[in-house]
Amino acid sequence: MICMSWLKQRSLFVLLPFCFFSAPCIHASEIEESYLLEIPSSKASVALKALARQTKYSLLFQNAEIESVVTNGINGRYTLKQALQQLLKNSGFFGGFTEKKVITISRLSAEQKKIPEEIIDSSALVDPSANFEISTDFIEDKKAKENPEQKMVILGSRAAPRSIGDSPVPVDVISGDELVKNGGQDMIAMLASVVPSFNVNSQPIADAATLIRPANLRGLPPDNTLILVNGKRRHRASVIAFIGGGIADGSQGPDVSVIPTIGLKQVEILRDGAAAQYGSDAIAGVINFVLKDAPDGGLFEVKYGSFYEGDGDTVQYTGNVGAHLSEAGFINFSFEWKSQDPTSRSVQRDDALRLIAAGNTNIRTPAAQVWGTPEVNDNFKIWLNTGLDLNDNQHAYLFTNWAEREVEGGFFYRNPNTRDGVFAGPGVDDGAGLDENGNPILTPTILVGDLSPDVLNNSACPIVRIINDVPDADALASLPGANCFAFNRLFPGGFTPLFSGHILDVSLTAGTRGEFSNGISYDFSAYVGESSSSFRVKNTVNASLGPNSPTNFKAGGYTQREKAVNVDFVNSIDVTTYAWGIEWRQDTFEVTAGDEASFEIGPLANQGFNSGSNGFNGFSTRSQGTFSRYNISGYIDVEQEITDDFLVDLAVRYEDFSDFGTTTNFKLSGIHNIDEHFAVRGGVSTGFRAPTVGQSNVTNVTTAFDADLGLVDQATLPPTNPISVQLGGKPLQPEDSESVSFGIVYENDGGLFVTADFFHIEVTDRIAQTSNFKISDRDREELVAQGVTDATNFTSVKFFTNDFDTTTKGLDVVVSYAAAIIEGTDTKFNLAYNHTNTDVDAYDPDIISETRVKQLEQNLPTNRVTFTIAHTQGHWDSFFRVNYYGEYFEAHQDSAELPINANAAITVDAEVTYNITAQTLLSVGAQNLFNEFPERNEFSGVDGAKYPSTSPFGFNGGFWYIKAQYLFD
Repeated sequence: MICMSWLKQRSLFVLLPFCFFSAPCIHASEIEESYLLEIPSSKASVALKALARQTKYSLLFQNAEIESVVTNGINGRYTLKQALQQLLKNSGFFGGFTEKKVITISRLSAEQKKIPEEIIDSSALVDPSANFEISTDFIEDKKAKENPEQKMVILGSRAAPRSIGDSPVPVDVISGDELVKNGGQDMIAMLASVVPSFNVNSQPIADAATLIRPANLRGLPPDNTLILVNGKRRHRASVIAFIGGGIADGSQGPDVSVIPTIGLKQVEILRDGAAAQYGSDAIAGVINFVLKDAPDGGLFEVKYGSFYEGDGDTVQYTGNVGAHLSEAGFINFSFEWKSQDPTSRSVQRDDALRLIAAGNTNIRTPAAQVWGTPEVNDNFKIWLNTGLDLNDNQHAYLFTNWAEREVEGGFFYRNPNTRDGVFAGPGVDDGAGLDENGNPILTPTILVGDLSPDVLNNSACPIVRIINDVPDADALASLPGANCFAFNRLFPGGFTPLFSGHILDVSLTAGTRGEFSNGISYDFSAYVGESSSSFRVKNTVNASLGPNSPTNFKAGGYTQREKAVNVDFVNSIDVTTYAWGIEWRQDTFEVTAGDEASFEIGPLANQGFNSGSNGFNGFSTRSQGTFSRYNISGYIDVEQEITDDFLVDLAVRYEDFSDFGTTTNFKLSGIHNIDEHFAVRGGVSTGFRAPTVGQSNVTNVTTAFDADLGLVDQATLPPTNPISVQLGGKPLQPEDSESVSFGIVYENDGGLFVTADFFHIEVTDRIAQTSNFKISDRDREELVAQGVTDATNFTSVKFFTNDFDTTTKGLDVVVSYAAAIIEGTDTKFNLAYNHTNTDVDAYDPDIISETRVKQLEQNLPTNRVTFTIAHTQGHWDSFFRVNYYGEYFEAHQDSAELPINANAAITVDAEVTYNITAQTLLSVGAQNLFNEFPERNEFSGVDGAKYPSTSPFGFNGGFWYIKAQYLFD
C-alpha cells in the first residue's frame, strides 16, 4: 500500500526547483535555419556538446571512439548541416539530426569512406555561405539505410535519444573499450572496477553462489537490479545464492558473466528506480548491455595473466567481427573462450594441525581446506547480433547467445574425529570425572556401523575410542572381523568434498520495429531465455550407504526458463512524446533429481550415519518438479517539454501476476536546464520486485559452518511448508519500494562534466532467507511424515520470507574532465564517488537475527571512490586507476561469534598499450598493482580462511596480464 502523503511530499520536493526556474511555459515552435557559432578546434566530445548547447539540440554519440577525435574549429553563422560537416571533416565520422532535435554522430562505413574527396566542394567547407545539400543529403540517406539504430531509445526514456547530461535520471555510459582496459576476470568484476556503487566479492565455499557470483548495485541484492540486453529484459540465472555473504543471501539475479566484453558497444547504468518503466526488479536501477552492431571490421585478442602468488593462471581468446547482411543489414559476431586455474589463500586449520601433531600423516597439506577462487574450464561464450532493413520504415532484428562453463570449488574439511554423521560417534563415560557443569566427562569415539542385515543399532560392534586425537588402532583393526565398518578406515585423514557445476545459458530475442504512416513508432518483440546448472559432488560419501557408497555424485540441477512478448508504441506530437505498451511473461523454475545414491537413505541411517551426498545433498525425486507463473502488464509513459529548458516524464505501470495478484507503480522525473552549463534533475517513484518462482518453491540442503556445532546440515524449505509455517512462514508477496532522487548536472566548454545525485530508497517486505532455526526431534519426525525422509540429518532450517524493511540512502558523484595537457596528447580524468548507507527499519528478531541485520547494514563499504586517468600520446596509450574501499563488517561464516571489522583499503590498477602498427596492439597491465591484501582473518584457525571471504576487492592479491590485439577493417 503506497502512502500518498509520502508521495505528495516528495513530489513537491522534487518539482519545486523545476517550477521555480521554469516560467514561462512556452516552447519554441520554429527551428532557426542558421546559428551564430563559436567553437574552437578541440576534442569531438567537447566540440559537439558545445554545438548542441549553442543550437539547443540534444546529442547522441553512437560510437564512443568519436571521443578521441579532434575536430576543426568554426566561427560565424552556420546551418546545422554546415556546422557538422566542418567540425567532422576528415574525421571518419558524420553527423545528422532528427525532427526531434537530436544530433546523431556515427562512423562512416567502409563504402562511405570510398566516396571521392572531389565530390565534396572543398571551398564550401571553409565558406559558411556555400551550399552543402549534395554531400549532406547523401550521407543522411546512407545513414538512415545503414544505421537504423539511430532511433533506438536510450535507457530511462522512450522518447528521442539524448546525452547523459540531458537525462532526467542519472545514467552512466561506459564504452566497451573502457571495460576492456582492466584485468577483471569476468563482466561483473569489470563493472565493479568502474562503477563504485556496484559491488561483488569472491564467494568461496558458498555452494552454487561460487558458480554464479551475486553482485550488488546501491547496496541492494542482485535481484533488485534489472538487467537488459539491447533494451530487452534478460532472464535470471538458475542459481539461488543460498549462501551469499549476507546481502545477497537467497537472491536470484541474472548471470551477466556470460556477456563477453568484446561484444559490447557500451553499457548503460541507470542509477534510479524504474519499475514503472521496465517492470519488476528495477528497484536499485537498470543495467543495459548494448551489443556491437558494426557491419564491418573486427578485433581479435589473446590474453594471459596470473596472480602474483603464482596461481590462478588465466588464458583467454576473444574475437569480434562484423559483416554486411545483404546491402540492407548487418551481422555482428562475438566469442570468448577462457580457462582459469584455482587459487588458494588458506592456512592449515587448528584441528588439522592437532591431528598432524598427533601423528596423522594423511592430512592434506599445506591446507586441508582451500579458500580461493574456483577452477574454471571451457568457459565459452558466443553472441550474435543482427539487423535488417525490410524497407524504409521497417527494421527486423535478432540477437542470440550460447554460453557454458565448468566451475569447480571446494567445501569444508571433514575432520576424521569430529564430523557428525560420518566419523564422530557417541561419547562414552570411562569414569574420567565431571566437567564444570557437573556432567560426566565423556571419551570421544569413532562412529561405527554394523553391516549385519536387519540390525537396528551397532551395539554388537567394538567401541573405538579416540585418545589424544588418535583412534584406538587395535579396536579400529578389529572392525572387519566383527562385520562392522567405520569411514576412518577409508579416509584416515578425513576428506574435503569438491563441488562443481556445469552452467549453460542460452537466449533468443527477435522482433521488428518501424513507423506507421501516421508517425507512430512501434516495436514488436519476443524472447526466450534459459539458464541451467547441473551439480556434481566429488571426494565425498553418502555415509548411510557405508562401504558401498560411491565417492562421486550427480546431485541434480536447476533450470530457469523465461519467455516474453512485448508490444511497444511511441508517438511524438509537437513537444510531447507518448509511449505505451503491453508485456506478457512466463517464468518457470525446474528442479531435476540427482543420482539415487546422492539422496538415498541407506541401511546405516538408523545407526547415526547421514544420508545423501555429504556436503550437498542431491535433489530427490520428491523435490524435483516444475513450477511456473505468468504475468501481463501494461504501461503509459508521457514525456513533456514544458519549455525549451524544462522536461518532465511521467510513467505508470500495472502488472497482474498469476500467483500473488496485481501491483501498480508510477514514476515522475524531470530536468531543468538553468543555463547552458547547469541543470537540476530529480524523480520520485514507486517500485516492486516479484518473488521468483524458485524462492517460493525450492527445497535445498547444504552443509554450513556453525561456531558452536561445527559443520551442520541446513535445509531451505518453501515458506508454505508446515515446518516453515510453524516458524512463521507465509506465502511470499512482492517487495515494495518508494524512491526519491535529486541531483545536479554541470558541463562547460572546457571539457568538465559533473553530476551529483542523492538517492533515498525505502523497501518494505523485503524478501530474504531467515536466520537458521534449530529444529527439534519432533520437527524432524513431522518432516519425515511429510515424505522428507532425509530430515533426520537436518540440524536447522530456514525459508524465504517478507519480514523486514530497509532504507538505503546515499550520494553518487561523477566528475569527468578531458584536455590536451601536452600538444598532440589526449588525457581524460574521471572521479567517481559513491556513499551508500542501509538501515534495517523493522524486523522480527525471531526471524531475522541481529547478526543478519548487521550484515545487511555494514557488509558493503559505506564509501567507495575510483579515480582514473587515461592518456594517449603517439603510439602509446596508458591507463591508471586508484580504488578506495571503505570499512566494512563481516560475520565470518555468518556467525556472531566470528566478527570481523575490516579496515579501509586502497588498490591501484594500471595498463600500458603500445600500438605496434595501426592494426596491432600490445598491452601489459596489472589489477591491484601493489599487491594489496585485506588484513588477516583472526579466526583463520577455525576454518582455514587466511583473509575475510567477503572482501570487496577480493583476497587473491595482485594480478598481472599481457594481451595482444589485432584490428581489421
